[in-house]
Amino acid sequence: MLRYWLVCVTLMLAGCSALPNDGPSAYAISSEQVNEDAYTANYALVELDDAALQTLRHYAPAGFAEQFGGVPQRGATQVLGVGDSLSISIWEAAQDGLFSTATSKKSRVETQVDENGFIFVPYAGRIRAKGLSVEGVRSVIQRQLTGKAIEPQVVVHLTGNRSNSVVVVGDVNKPGRYPISSQGSRLLEIVAEAGGASKTTYETVVTLKRQGRSGTARFEELIENPRNNIQVASGDNILLSYHPRSFSAFGAVAREQLVPFKTKSLSLAEAIALVGGLSDYRADPTGVFLFRYEDRSLVQRLQPQREIMQGGKVPVIYRLNVRQANGYLKARSFSMRDKDILYVSSHPTAEFGKFLQILAPLLSNVATVNNLELF
Repeated sequence: MLRYWLVCVTLMLAGCSALPNDGPSAYAISSEQVNEDAYTANYALVELDDAALQTLRHYAPAGFAEQFGGVPQRGATQVLGVGDSLSISIWEAAQDGLFSTATSKKSRVETQVDENGFIFVPYAGRIRAKGLSVEGVRSVIQRQLTGKAIEPQVVVHLTGNRSNSVVVVGDVNKPGRYPISSQGSRLLEIVAEAGGASKTTYETVVTLKRQGRSGTARFEELIENPRNNIQVASGDNILLSYHPRSFSAFGAVAREQLVPFKTKSLSLAEAIALVGGLSDYRADPTGVFLFRYEDRSLVQRLQPQREIMQGGKVPVIYRLNVRQANGYLKARSFSMRDKDILYVSSHPTAEFGKFLQILAPLLSNVATVNNLELF
């Protein structure tokens, strides 16, 4: 009977991989096949060594700038469009002119570019303003009045720049439509005119919609990387939204949970502390993993010797060995991001411990049978 149970035990040991578990083992994630062929694994595995941390520290994402960076720097030749409002002042050299009175040699005309692109000025008639600069409109009006008014002098001011404006909505203090200056306006300037973000900036997301395209960046990225502070274009829609950050923790940690960020920055070491640290009896300290999507350009810098999968975003798994003396120092230098997944694999001995828990009742029954056979 004892020999029979020993055979059963041997067969069960061979099937330890079928025991209940909360995720893959460290070996399954970082096998040689993964290291050799990222296409087969469908993800890139990156060891969190000093070189990787140095690359991550100096990488500044600029996807927002690359997507919307095609607006040229504006000059002083901003043209008028439908809906723009103008204030036109006309001076004459004598008091008995068309636009002068006994008390003033000046008259002011308020007008707006109509749906056909024209404005109307008395005695100058209908003038096509759409496509002209403010100076261009001024020259046309003065030329049209020559010979009708007495030595006319004309000044034109743009009072409502509706055709060259953007709309800012969402979590801002003063949502509305804001004009683009003649020199051009950048994204942060427009947000500042709208009163700035109404929530904390490091948890605010900026979404820009332009001609059927849409892009998103965290507000902090506009400040930390000036390339992302792009020139806005007429017709842009800018949405600021409050988006709290969080990360998930699974595996052999003290508490599996969804954890919100409570500070502007959060390191991997702090993230491990927030979930109660590694489980004493289950965790494999060589198998601390961080799952996230990275820009393809960053992965190429991390692993220049390998061909990286196609696509804008690449799934990446970072591996940290906290059994090493400087493991937690490396964790302190690694910054967490929104929607990161922290996973700690179970130690192989923990699997054996589960197996013994399953086996204990069976061994107890064997001992009972053996004792009965003695009688």
